[in-house]
Amino acid sequence: MREMIKMVVVLTALSSLSGAGLAYLKDWTEPKIEKQVLELVKGPAVRLILEGCSNDPINDRFKVTDGDKESSIFVGIFDGKANTVVLETTGKGFADKFGFMAAYNIEDDSIVGVSVTTHKETPGLGGNAKDDPAFAAQFKGLKATDENIRVTNDGGSINALSGATITSRGVCAATNDINKKYLELKPQMIEKLKGFSN
Repeated sequence: MREMIKMVVVLTALSSLSGAGLAYLKDWTEPKIEKQVLELVKGPAVRLILEGCSNDPINDRFKVTDGDKESSIFVGIFDGKANTVVLETTGKGFADKFGFMAAYNIEDDSIVGVSVTTHKETPGLGGNAKDDPAFAAQFKGLKATDENIRVTNDGGSINALSGATITSRGVCAATNDINKKYLELKPQMIEKLKGFSN
């Protein structure tokens, strides 16, 4: 019996030390991982869709409450006005989920640009959702209030990528979802943008 108690005490101590070590490691690496994702994954997409802004949108960002979590909002300053915001979400493609961002002019609710950030789609087909600027350009100028952005095969105005209709539909669905998110979060974003200027 004494050996059993000794074994339980030792295992409990080892488990506690291991748990504490893993918690410390997570806390130590989390900011470094977030910084790398920001610079190498999200940063290029944000800078592409906010091309021509006079600030660094990666540094100029804030968080808003989105349900039970916080979302990062990137800010673009054009002509001295902080009037453009970038939101992010995920969409469902042919192979798996993909990362997606959209930028909006907060003054007229128009889409400034969209970008797929991460994906597992087939290169040369669905992968073109990230790499084909002509595909992304079709979303520019659409309104966040447009209720159902769809590909032409489904009665919409977006030309699907050749051989990648499912991915194209996924990008349209992600745009519809992020439009709703933008409209829901707009009051918070307007309040936060008051602190930005060029």
